[in-house]
Amino acid sequence: MVFSTTASATMNVAVITDPTGKDPNGCAAGSQSFAANMFQSTFIFSQEHKMALLSGGEGTSDVRVAAIINALTQLQKNGTPAQVVSVAQNYQGIRLMAVNPTEGIAVGGDFDVYVVTVDNNSTIKVQAASGGVATVPAGTKGAIIHLRNSEGNPKSGTAETVRLQTAMNIGKMIRDGYPATKIVSEAFGEVARDSGEDHGGGAINLVSGVTTGDMFTPDQLNDTGYEMEKPYSKVSSSGWSVGYPEADNYQVSPVDGSPLTTVYAYQALGNTITVSDDNPSVSTYGSDEKGISEATTSVVDASVEKNGYDPVKIAQSINKAIDSGSIVGVEYVDSSDINVRENIKAVGVYYTPAPNGRSAPVWNLPIDSNVFDVLGNIESLIGILLILLALFRSTLIKSFFRRR
Repeated sequence: MVFSTTASATMNVAVITDPTGKDPNGCAAGSQSFAANMFQSTFIFSQEHKMALLSGGEGTSDVRVAAIINALTQLQKNGTPAQVVSVAQNYQGIRLMAVNPTEGIAVGGDFDVYVVTVDNNSTIKVQAASGGVATVPAGTKGAIIHLRNSEGNPKSGTAETVRLQTAMNIGKMIRDGYPATKIVSEAFGEVARDSGEDHGGGAINLVSGVTTGDMFTPDQLNDTGYEMEKPYSKVSSSGWSVGYPEADNYQVSPVDGSPLTTVYAYQALGNTITVSDDNPSVSTYGSDEKGISEATTSVVDASVEKNGYDPVKIAQSINKAIDSGSIVGVEYVDSSDINVRENIKAVGVYYTPAPNGRSAPVWNLPIDSNVFDVLGNIESLIGILLILLALFRSTLIKSFFRRR
């Protein structure tokens, strides 16, 4: 039997910069925490209702699950964000936050938040709220951020100050015209650096339906997710990338010698959920290789620019990148592994990890691949040469005796 500690997001943030729902980057939300097991407590997204439900609080996990089920029932009844989260008040210590691009943001239950609104005159209002239900009304640019410190966090006691400072910065970025996806990623970075509530978690672009998937969530039960203020990968201008900790070994691209730029985890989050006017938003699934998201994005961008949203061409481009070593640790892809949503400029790539920890797919050779597995276990080139010499020696001796 496997036991896991409960997980509770200590930061929930939701941002709306385009309350009409037309901007593909106009609404985003996400969660992170100092706690472990953050894959249990990120968000639930309903594509049908365009609503994300985030959770957290001090209550037990079974109580939180009951609250979430009740909230989802309200969601299926076409409830507004305020109606959906209002059920949290019936569950001790539980917090629910719901957001829809055109219906606004609401938080209910046990919370300490700042509600940010920006009117048409660019006036920013930041108001504190605790308990009950708090909202950003439909048709309003704004945000809600909740933040508390987890038990054991060495930066305990910073949450109140960081919560306010981050809320003020969110308001300024909304006023200055930044998209919601960028604002959410910057909030992740600020909260991670200043409050220590830094483990992913993840985020979602509600308008385009693009998420970070398992990029930052823990690999194992009772582990913490990726630290969002830490370097995540290095990327070259030509598209080659490598994840940490391997990235420490590279200063330039081994492909063309071009310089490498460090991408921090919160920046990678923003890049993943942001849909560009020129380039598609690219999501990768099935592989936890660090840097594969950035490398795939670069390859898909180039393919789309040249060939349009053709899944066959995209698959071919990815396979060429696998052959060249720009993308490692995965098998070749087929067009059926490419999910194209041209209407929202989004591409999903579904990878299969290369077997036995290989960095590249198994070669399609007339020799059984098990031979290479055996050879791979021989620690020196001399050992391989001795085997080959022994084989040739045996063949030559047999040939000699046959001719006698």
